[in-house]
Amino acid sequence: MTRLLHSLLLGLTLGLWGAAAQAVLTIEISQGVEGALPIAVVPFGTQSPQAMPEDVSAIIAADLQRSGRFSPIAERDMLSRPTEASQVNYRDWRVLGVDNLIIGKIDVTGPDTYNIQFQLLDVLRGNQLTGMSVPATRAQLRRVAHYIADQIYEALTGERGAFNTRIAYVTATGSGKSKLYEMQVADSDGFGPLTIVRSKEPLMSPTWSPDAQKVAYVSFEKRRAEIYQQDLRTGSRTKLASFAGINGAPSWSPDGSRLAITLSRDGNPEIYVMRLGDNSLTRITQSPAIDTEPTWSPDGRSIVFTSDRAGGPQLYQVSASGGQAQRLTFEGSYNATADFSSDGKQIALVHRDASGQYRVAVYDMTTRRLQVISDGRLDESPSFAPNGRMIIYASQAGRGVLSVSSVDGRVGQRLKFQQGDVREPSWSPFLPR
Repeated sequence: MTRLLHSLLLGLTLGLWGAAAQAVLTIEISQGVEGALPIAVVPFGTQSPQAMPEDVSAIIAADLQRSGRFSPIAERDMLSRPTEASQVNYRDWRVLGVDNLIIGKIDVTGPDTYNIQFQLLDVLRGNQLTGMSVPATRAQLRRVAHYIADQIYEALTGERGAFNTRIAYVTATGSGKSKLYEMQVADSDGFGPLTIVRSKEPLMSPTWSPDAQKVAYVSFEKRRAEIYQQDLRTGSRTKLASFAGINGAPSWSPDGSRLAITLSRDGNPEIYVMRLGDNSLTRITQSPAIDTEPTWSPDGRSIVFTSDRAGGPQLYQVSASGGQAQRLTFEGSYNATADFSSDGKQIALVHRDASGQYRVAVYDMTTRRLQVISDGRLDESPSFAPNGRMIIYASQAGRGVLSVSSVDGRVGQRLKFQQGDVREPSWSPFLPR
């Protein structure tokens, strides 16, 4: 519980909005899965490929591979490079064992404007499954590539893709008095980071609003805990909580009208719900123990939180209007930092195993079983992708990095930045279509 309280007592100083981060990102596939479907993403045709600021087809292929559901074949193994369906020799692709083929072309329509056309083809049946043309500016190319990957993923799996989403996280660089903390927002693959907050003090607990337009976080810029929200469209911020004692662990309600937070205004840390229209408070828990880290169920009816009321950190569930809390976790002496999947069937959490290592685990709300999915010594801050298929979390690989795992633990990758530690990831909801 000391770690949980320590995490509440951290802060920041507001920095420049929208400053482009210079971090260099490396993505390492740390664990693959057998049985991924073979797929081919042919390099998209364009009049001047050397002048293209982004390799759209490569981004699409990387997204599909990161999902763990697909295994794109290497470009060097392709027997041809079609850019439209009339050029496809399906027999060539069947020889390569490819089930589906993605082709496309990019037309330059003006200064830094493009039209990206793609087709998803069924190699076995020889027909088109989906396809469209999408306009884009130079700055939108990566987002359009992620959007196309989402369309392909949904067409082949029946589930909504989550590549065209964002992640928020905290970085720390330097040391001593020169140490600098930044809250950044990036694409789901870690590219295109923007710094939204800078600080000489630590910052923590970024959490997304349901419309993915705001991030709430904890600040200590006035030498005491305060909770703010940052508007990502305008860069403006609003102070939400500045009570005596701890103000921490914000979590948005599914409808965006309320915030569950941890306050110690009445003594020990308790869970409160703040109505954002008038900042009125409702106290949810009544316990002499430490209650913290609230997270809403997707239906908005209940809140799961961490408490040491049984002697050590465990997860409890309580009605969003308050009442008697029910204990959820019993396996092991430490289970904390919950995050719900979008369907409410699973909870990602931090579990301390028998060897004393902190691992990310998935708790099934129906079976009440807990499955460990990470293998680090200090894995923390798990956050579900909005489609519930992947979980991002902070881990140690010599320094703090971000890791992403499938919910069954069979697929994994690390997002390593060239400098500094990276912590406190939070995966955004789906972006507006």
